[in-house]
Amino acid sequence: MQPEVLIIQPSSPWRTIDLREVWRYRELLYFFIWRDVKVRYKQTSLGILWAVLQPLFAMLIFAFVFGRIARLPSDGTPYALFAYAGLLPWGFFANGVNMGGQSLIGSANLITKVYFPRVLVPIAAVATGLVDFGLATLMLAPLLAMYRVVPDAGAFLWIPIIVIVELLLAFGIAIWLSALVARFRDLRHVIPFMVQIWLFATPIVYPLSMVPERWRWLVQLNPMAGVVEAFRRSIFGRPVDATPLFWAALLAIALIGTGSIYFRRTERMVADVL
Repeated sequence: MQPEVLIIQPSSPWRTIDLREVWRYRELLYFFIWRDVKVRYKQTSLGILWAVLQPLFAMLIFAFVFGRIARLPSDGTPYALFAYAGLLPWGFFANGVNMGGQSLIGSANLITKVYFPRVLVPIAAVATGLVDFGLATLMLAPLLAMYRVVPDAGAFLWIPIIVIVELLLAFGIAIWLSALVARFRDLRHVIPFMVQIWLFATPIVYPLSMVPERWRWLVQLNPMAGVVEAFRRSIFGRPVDATPLFWAALLAIALIGTGSIYFRRTERMVADVL
């Protein structure tokens, strides 16, 4: 029996992510996710409760500043609940973009020592946010009970779809940013500022109905506007407009496709530039 011959040769720089290779390293991906969860809350007094406290404190601040002082409308929903329902999907997206965009330089010591599919790093960084999102969503139940709001049964069908679209969107942006930050380090200082500006460009502290009809299409070009609005409407039992969500899904697929090509090209030199 002849020994098996393994031929190592460079791959095409125009290829996208090798999903079969990612699947072979799935156990390493699980380890990265578990590592990121532990590192985030290690040596903190409240531990993983911060996943609930962060959106809760933000809700209280928004309810006081924008609901009580500025008196922004909330489409007939108590403003605190309106803000929290918007902050849940936004927090997941913002954490995914922030952590995913800086994930490669954060794992430089590991990347420069051993081979594994580098794309696992931003995937794990984005997927880690699902833990926070799940815990923070549990807090939504007592808030709904407190304000006597009964969610529609359709919410249980829409929410998984919305979360999948948002996950793909966050990963599409994170894969682009992680590759760019690995080559241009100054961009890591731009990401938090970009996310902060994006927050106010998304109807979170104000309803989409507050935007004049003629400018509403411009706001809905922001893919997170459709995601946040769909999440709110599904929770409050209102009809969900699938068109903005479909646009967000298309944009997410385009970002993943183009970003994975650029990531593969950068992956060839990432160990040298980190």
